Amino acid sequence: MKTFNKILLGIGLVSLTYSCTDLEEDLVGDLTTDFTVDGVTNQSFSGSAFTVSDGLTSAFGALRGTGTAGHGGYFSVQSVSSDEMAVTQKGGDWYDGGIWLDIHRHTQTAANGPIKDTWNGGYNAIAQVNNSIANGGLDANLTAQAKVLRAYLHWRLLDLYGRIRYVDENGTSAQLSRSAGFARIEGEILSALGVASVSAAMDLSGSALTTGDVKYRINQFAALGILAKLYLNAEVYTGTARWQEAHDAADYIISNGSYRLSDSSVSVPNPSKRPAVSSDAESLTGYAAVFSPANYDNPEIIWSVEYDEATAGGMNFHQMSLHYASQFTYLFQDQPWNGYSALEEFYNSYEDGDARKKANFIIGAQTDFGGSVVVDLASDTQDPAITYSASINELEPNAGRTDGARLGKFSFKNFARPDLDNDYPIVRLGDVYLMRAEAKARVAGDWSMAAADVNTVRARAGVSALGSITADSFLAERGREMFMESSRRSDLIRFGKWNSTWWEKTNSDAYRIVMPIPADAIQNSNGALTQNQGY
Repeated sequence: MKTFNKILLGIGLVSLTYSCTDLEEDLVGDLTTDFTVDGVTNQSFSGSAFTVSDGLTSAFGALRGTGTAGHGGYFSVQSVSSDEMAVTQKGGDWYDGGIWLDIHRHTQTAANGPIKDTWNGGYNAIAQVNNSIANGGLDANLTAQAKVLRAYLHWRLLDLYGRIRYVDENGTSAQLSRSAGFARIEGEILSALGVASVSAAMDLSGSALTTGDVKYRINQFAALGILAKLYLNAEVYTGTARWQEAHDAADYIISNGSYRLSDSSVSVPNPSKRPAVSSDAESLTGYAAVFSPANYDNPEIIWSVEYDEATAGGMNFHQMSLHYASQFTYLFQDQPWNGYSALEEFYNSYEDGDARKKANFIIGAQTDFGGSVVVDLASDTQDPAITYSASINELEPNAGRTDGARLGKFSFKNFARPDLDNDYPIVRLGDVYLMRAEAKARVAGDWSMAAADVNTVRARAGVSALGSITADSFLAERGREMFMESSRRSDLIRFGKWNSTWWEKTNSDAYRIVMPIPADAIQNSNGALTQNQGY
């Protein structure tokens, strides 16, 4: 672990220029494990209190290796390619051969590293699931969970790459059309649920999945949540809309599950509260509590991926986003990398009184653990004080080092290690409400039908009800709620906005609604894989 000299806490601190590929430079000494400041100790705030051990532990753990909630994999490709965030080039820092610029501008090629890593990570995780099944010893419930998990992983690949090969314990299929891939995924989840189709009248009593809530595991409600996501995008994948099934899946969860929105009655201690800084909140409440390091038992979460600083690493949002010198705000063990930030237009889409705005972003003047100004003496601005602004001067080549609101949704604790404790929701009730709202509106051909569920979610955020709703205003509302949850790319495609212009991205070609299949994968497939059209 790293150590800090306590005498430095009361003064402004200096940041140097680092490449995102050279992140081991020290600003000051090392932080010891027994370091304390005014009674605050560097102690674990673990999210693994409910860890289960069974034949699927490795399989579910493999989700972390796909970049579900960290830099370089699934989260990065889904998010940076959308209008919610970007990785700006700051001189030589974060250029990385242009890979992040290409993803954001939709100019990526089949050689793009994160796109390749996301493909490989997905199939590596699928292999782990298949190993768990092949090893035997799984009862009917665990087998059903494994197959839903496998279907979910294939869905992510289908959504990103279009034409995939389906791999199960019996072998690998030929490259499937998108419609055929959809059918395989749907069939596997329906089988686990014990029904031939999703409907308002479905009976799940014959399912091998349970209704119980076992942390980090899949129950009936989690499986239905995955199906709702699949059906919500069915028209994109197959040309045939499945809005009614999306509605029925979401409605079943809301009507029959014991989950509830994390509202003002849900409060957890704020682990980033600095004793000397009175403006730091004592608690994280409502929406903010859903994404805290103590979110493992949040009543809104239906299925999540476990992350833990010591035993289940991979979540590094603080490292990905914050300025190097923000290390001294929270006394992180390692320097952040100063990479990811929200786009100005996306940030400005929030009303000032929206609790989600406060929870999702870090903006404004930054101070150290003792409340003193933190400075960046490598800055080329007249004022070296670190102040995160909503505006970003440019995507490249010399974006401002403090430009852009930073990613704060998954709050972090003081003294945090390079990995965070926060679990990452895959299915949660706020999302389910919005899926039901959208599906209901699309079935009726009337966006006013979404109002009740949309306003339920808005009420939790502390903002007034919308009097009228359009497709565009619904998409904006979904964006505000689902920021950093890897849904924005898929949402933009479904709403026909993916190829539009935003900030420094011009109109992109229609074929780019899917990513290129990695060149290495095609080369190693012995002719079994062919490239997507246009690439």
